[in-house]
Amino acid sequence: MARIAIVTGGARGIGAATAHRLAADGRHVAVIDLSAEACAETVRAVEAQGRRALALAADVSDEAAVARAVDEIADRLGPPAILVNNAGILRDRRLVNMSLAEWQRVIDVHLTGAFLMSRAVAPHMRDAGWGRIVNLSSIAALGLKGQTNYSAAKAGLQGFTKTLAIELGPFGVTVNAVAPGFIETEMTRSVADQTGKSYDEIIAWAMTDIVVGRVGQPADVAHAVSFLADDRSGFVTGQVLYVAGGPRA
Repeated sequence: MARIAIVTGGARGIGAATAHRLAADGRHVAVIDLSAEACAETVRAVEAQGRRALALAADVSDEAAVARAVDEIADRLGPPAILVNNAGILRDRRLVNMSLAEWQRVIDVHLTGAFLMSRAVAPHMRDAGWGRIVNLSSIAALGLKGQTNYSAAKAGLQGFTKTLAIELGPFGVTVNAVAPGFIETEMTRSVADQTGKSYDEIIAWAMTDIVVGRVGQPADVAHAVSFLADDRSGFVTGQVLYVAGGPRA
């Protein structure tokens, strides 16, 4: 029987690539984003691989919305066994110019969202005696100018990952994090718009720390998530895997 996976922020970028890869691994996939309609392409790609798919609209920082979404997934697809906490936003600004709202929204989506989603699916995984939670952190957890909110959230996810791994390990549930470096997505393209630099300039800046000679693609992250969501990784938990094209992380 195919296991049920949930991918948050699955309408595009890393989330969509992860949904595609999990479908290729034989998973049925529920995709959560702010708009169900935005997930239509992801759903079609999953179904094209012969898997069932479901798109749901929910703000992962909203406790009631998360509970409704997970209940609907369990009813329509089955109990979730895999959770990929990928939903995220950027509100980049230097600390002295950052508003409380910009700080709080980023923390809410990345960190509170992962907490709420994990808390909602954990009972299903404990009952089954098997589960995989993969949280999307970032090299920004190590510090990145103009991203105090994002860096704090991504660093917080690493501590969250390690503690949750301790709590859920006895129930057959592993919890790990993937920390991407520069990945070419619509979100990273938005950085160029915010800084006033061209995208080529942003790429050139990113390449200074990438030793493999190219920037990352969403599929690079999806492959790492695939391993951590698989039976093969059952002895790996509480870890942070940097997918960054270089050793600096």
